[in-house]
Amino acid sequence: MLLPRVLTALIGIPVMLFLVHAGGMAYGIFVAGISALCCYEYALMLRLGGRPVQFVPTVALGAALAACASLGGPLALVLAGGAAFVVLVEMAAKVHSLDRVALTLFGALFAGWMPAHLALIRDLRPHGEAFAFLTFASVWAMDTAAYAAGKGFGRRPLAATLSPKKTWEGAAAGFAAAIAVCLAFQKFSLSEALTPLQAVLVGSLIGVMGQLSDLAESMVKRDVGIKDSGSLLPGHGGVFDRFDSYILCAPAVYWALTLK
Repeated sequence: MLLPRVLTALIGIPVMLFLVHAGGMAYGIFVAGISALCCYEYALMLRLGGRPVQFVPTVALGAALAACASLGGPLALVLAGGAAFVVLVEMAAKVHSLDRVALTLFGALFAGWMPAHLALIRDLRPHGEAFAFLTFASVWAMDTAAYAAGKGFGRRPLAATLSPKKTWEGAAAGFAAAIAVCLAFQKFSLSEALTPLQAVLVGSLIGVMGQLSDLAESMVKRDVGIKDSGSLLPGHGGVFDRFDSYILCAPAVYWALTLK
């Protein structure tokens, strides 16, 4: 329904923009919380779909990895310790499953650590706030343009086995929208940090990786036979559904800006 979707956006977007501006611990807790919820919904989807997963370790390790990115912490220790813990839990189970180990570790990294790069983008100095706004705005524009173009005149399926409603026409519109937003940010607030060419490259990266991120989450949902990851956000599905575009996109943007 359109009304719940609009109301959720009217409340959620201003809160998120405020937290991006505030930065620091408030934003770090927000990002870590989002990652933890994504891990929870990932584990719940797998359980409902009959796939093996260690539910609590998935959420705990994913949240701990996200906290390392968002609030600071010994990432290598948490990753090594978490992996060892998952293996030990499986060794103690009555029936052992390497699939359960693999899907648990994958979920913690995929749904926890990867989107937590949104916090690392905000921490880039001295333009982290603008870079974070650029990332969110570009992804929002990309998603909106892709949906509108796909619904309006999309004809050729982009990835029928993963998401039948997505089209190449919509993907092209989303790609162009991401570049346009990045160029606007470059001109009005990041002229000292990015050249126009760099803005185009970052926009291209967002336009490609953001849409691949969406398809990656669709792959998980398709595998377990579930349409939405949850129902926490009225009109939007679950938190994992709402932040799926950042799974692969946020790390790509962070490293592109770090290594530019």
